[in-house]
Amino acid sequence: MSFSIQAQDAVDADRHKEGRKLFKSLCSSCHKLDKKFIGPALGKVEERREADWLKAWIKDNAALRASGDADAIAVFDEYNGSPMTPFPALTDKNIEDILYYTTVGEIKKAAEVTTEGSTGNPKEASPWLTRILIGIIIVGILIISSLLKVISELKGAPKTPGLAGNVQELWVGFKKNTFLHVLLTIFLALTTAYVLFGMLFKVGVDEGYQPIQPIAFSHTIHAGDNKIDCQYCHSSAKHSKTSGIPSVNVCMNCHKNISEVADDTKIASMNMGKAELDKEIQKLYTAAGWDPDNLTYTGKTQPIKWVRVHNLPDFAYFNHSQHVTVGGLKCQTCHGPVETMDEVYQFSSLTMGWCIDCHKETKVDLKGNPYYTKIHEELSKKYGVEQVTVAQLGGKECGKCHY
Repeated sequence: MSFSIQAQDAVDADRHKEGRKLFKSLCSSCHKLDKKFIGPALGKVEERREADWLKAWIKDNAALRASGDADAIAVFDEYNGSPMTPFPALTDKNIEDILYYTTVGEIKKAAEVTTEGSTGNPKEASPWLTRILIGIIIVGILIISSLLKVISELKGAPKTPGLAGNVQELWVGFKKNTFLHVLLTIFLALTTAYVLFGMLFKVGVDEGYQPIQPIAFSHTIHAGDNKIDCQYCHSSAKHSKTSGIPSVNVCMNCHKNISEVADDTKIASMNMGKAELDKEIQKLYTAAGWDPDNLTYTGKTQPIKWVRVHNLPDFAYFNHSQHVTVGGLKCQTCHGPVETMDEVYQFSSLTMGWCIDCHKETKVDLKGNPYYTKIHEELSKKYGVEQVTVAQLGGKECGKCHY
């Protein structure tokens, strides 16, 4: 009896696994288990429809409507005449597995048990780590005790007349020596100037700046995992001076149909999992005025107050299209590996020296760019090089960036 129960459990587990796989790959783009999406909620759909009807609907809903089936026509009309994709290649077994998954739903994993047998409690520190910490504390106490002993002995020890006399003579000599006074003054002045100018040159340099944004947008998920091209969202980078902030409508191009993230999606650096990230998508819906239940815009919108990360001074001219379209530079050249950033930060210093260094090192690419051909020939002869750099082409002239 026990063997037969275990065998049945194994069969049910396989059905659930296969059904979940088929649902995620074929159905999840339009359906959810627990709520209406593009199509109706499919949780426990077997309780509302006959199995044979569901099989006929899934394989070819258009044929079922053409047969005059009242339920099929009613569903079609309810969703404004939007036809469902037919799946004639699915077997009855495939559909039964999908329906089994919609009935059972997601199976929650049992809470992991720690080594002490309790759930949810963090493991205690390893014994060897505790011993090392105790040893460090003991050694520190011994060192401090030894230093205190030496200090106390020196305080009580008699002064050496010869040594004290020599020190006093040196101090008196230093006070009377004007050259040493001037030398010390120059040293202190140069040191102060070095420190002061070092601090001043860091004013406005925000390398590593990483502000908290109103919506937790992860470039790792979008540009990294999903391979979305930078210029899909920042489309003006190849046409204008600025790269542009994507409008909410650009986000909604995808997120009309993506109201939830995948179960295993997380942003470790922000300590955010599926539950938290789904709430971030709801913030986007609030900004766009999108009603996910009725799949319509309400007209009540709110601006998203993104915090700017990169900001050049107003007296510095920079044109994105000149670098992206003409120069053919990748976004990562200046902005770093954005596809690995959960929260975007300023990767480069963006100082004038940093820009000039890049101009000195970057050679002009003449492929498909006949405009520079004649100029390049003349400059290559002038500088005695085969390929001129951006700096040799005029990239160091003050008027290029300051005018």
